[in-house]
Amino acid sequence: MSGTEAGADRPTTSDAERLAVALAEARAGRAEGGIPIGAALFAADGTLLGRGRNRRVQDGHPAMHGETSAFTAAGRQASYRGTTMVTTLSPCWFCSGLVRQFGISRLVVGESRTFVGGHDWLAEHGVEVVVLDDPGCVQMMTDFIAAHPALWNEDIGVD
Repeated sequence: MSGTEAGADRPTTSDAERLAVALAEARAGRAEGGIPIGAALFAADGTLLGRGRNRRVQDGHPAMHGETSAFTAAGRQASYRGTTMVTTLSPCWFCSGLVRQFGISRLVVGESRTFVGGHDWLAEHGVEVVVLDDPGCVQMMTDFIAAHPALWNEDIGVD
């Protein structure tokens, strides 16, 4: 979904508003039987460029994480400088690499209690990182992990 589609015509100004977009994606993914991780990529002015969710289960695609889904939905950009990636969960190393590779300037993380990915590494390499420690994100992942430990371990690469 691009920032010009219905419901996305006004720029979001707060991290909480931006997280709400990612949370909606995570909830949609869970309703589809997938892993509840959502993400959204915003332009510097707050315009939504793309949104997505972890679709590994739904699509059988091992690399379709929430962040890669949002990045793909945003389409090709001349530059990602000044953009903000918002994700409901600390990004794994794969998604952290995407943020670093394409120069995404800012990362907003819903929570990092249930999984600590590469957000500290990104901060060490110049990305502005904000961890919101959102109770809704924590509860969603805690519930999912308790109900589906094997699927969760598959998603994070634990045998």
